[in-house]
Amino acid sequence: MSDSLTSAAEHAAGPVAEPTAEERFVAAYVRRERRERLLFELQSPKRRYRGLDRFCHTAPDLLDERRVALEGPDPDRQPAFAAFLQAHRKDACTLLSPDGSLDGLELPFQAALVMALDCLDAVILVGPDFAYVQGESMPGGTDRYLLRKG
Repeated sequence: MSDSLTSAAEHAAGPVAEPTAEERFVAAYVRRERRERLLFELQSPKRRYRGLDRFCHTAPDLLDERRVALEGPDPDRQPAFAAFLQAHRKDACTLLSPDGSLDGLELPFQAALVMALDCLDAVILVGPDFAYVQGESMPGGTDRYLLRKG
C-alpha cells in the first residue's frame, strides 16, 4: 500500500526536473560565494550573454580550483588531455557561449571540442562529470581549463 501511496504522491507532484547544464556547471565547478550571481545571470535571457562573457574573462577568480585538472593556453596538447579525450569523446556535452550559434548545442565531447577550438568567442562545454572552459581568443593565448568533479 505504501508503494501505491508514494507513486500517487509522486505523480501528483509531477516529475522532478533534471538540473540544467547551467545549474550542473555552477554547482560543480564555481566557487560557492560566486554561484548565486552567475546562475542568476545564466538563467536570465537579458543577462545571459553578459554573464557568460564576464565568466570567461574572470574564470580564474570564479572557478573552484579543486576541480581544475588541467589549465593553460593549450591543455588540449598535453598527453593527459589526449587520454581524457579518448575516454570521453562520445560523452554528450552542452555548449554554453555568448555566441548564439553555439549556445545550447548538445554534441559529443569530441565534436564540441572541435567547435570550441575553432571559435573566437568564449565557450563552456558541460559534460556528465567534467567541463571544459575556454576564454575568448586574446593576443598571447586563450585560457583553457579542464574541470573534473570530485
